Amino acid sequence: MRTVQARRIGLALGSGAARGWAHIGVLRALAEIGVEPDILCGTSIGACVAAAHLTDQLDELQGWAQNMGLLGMLGLIDLTMRRGGLVSAERAFERFRNARTEVRIEDLPRPFAAVACELGTGREIWLRDGPLLDAVRASAAMAGLFPAVRRDGHWLTDGALVNPVPVSLCRALGADVVIAVNLNSEIAALPRPVVPATQTAQAAPTAPPLGQITQQMAAWLGRKPGERAGVITGDPAGPPQPSPTVMETIAGSLDIMQDRITRARLAGEPPDVLIAPRLGHIGILEFDRVQEVMAIGYDAARIAGPAIEMALKRA
Repeated sequence: MRTVQARRIGLALGSGAARGWAHIGVLRALAEIGVEPDILCGTSIGACVAAAHLTDQLDELQGWAQNMGLLGMLGLIDLTMRRGGLVSAERAFERFRNARTEVRIEDLPRPFAAVACELGTGREIWLRDGPLLDAVRASAAMAGLFPAVRRDGHWLTDGALVNPVPVSLCRALGADVVIAVNLNSEIAALPRPVVPATQTAQAAPTAPPLGQITQQMAAWLGRKPGERAGVITGDPAGPPQPSPTVMETIAGSLDIMQDRITRARLAGEPPDVLIAPRLGHIGILEFDRVQEVMAIGYDAARIAGPAIEMALKRA
């Protein structure tokens, strides 16, 4: 497909936390149909995957994600919140600090930029130069979960607060055709049942200490190990539903915010092709459902193949 066009292709990878593993599937599918983006822009997890792709570490990122599981996810939790967030950013990002990621954005083989939000003013910040890993950390600093990142005298946080799918950034970097990946297209439409607290809080009396810790942490996160974390959608005629956990409240609020902002931004800045994997049933903290999410992203990109080809011919 690449041979039929000479236009610069921009790929805008959107926010969505654990849904972001779908970006890996999207990139795999695009490579199979002969589409290699000239410009990559990302917000939050989209910036993480784009950076991994540009530094030839997509396989490493996928392997790490597949081997993390629930225990690995719980290992990132910092209950003291002494660093300004619930999740230890150092543990998550230092895993990928190496010779390939210790580069400046301007030295990458292709143009890249990430979106962040200035915490003090709410301004949208485009990170187009400087250390790559620091820019990714700032873009992915999810409110309430990851701590804000200090850069050039400003505190930066999650780019999803201002531009969840950075179509405008791709165009500003010179893209003629923009392919955008929206991971949040269904999140407001699908109800997700809550896991009753009585089910999640009870650990087996004979469970070993590690098992008890895992059960307790899973209950605090609002789920059993391997079970879907939910947002309260009780039956009004049924018994009273338990109040949402801390993580359900944060996750549900972030879902609503991303959905509303994404709709508004895409209406005013539509891409040439929109890939929207059906991920409404995946919670933003379900990082252990890697294979399923990647497969959904891969299928969505393959289905979009004819639309991409048509957009490239029109350009």
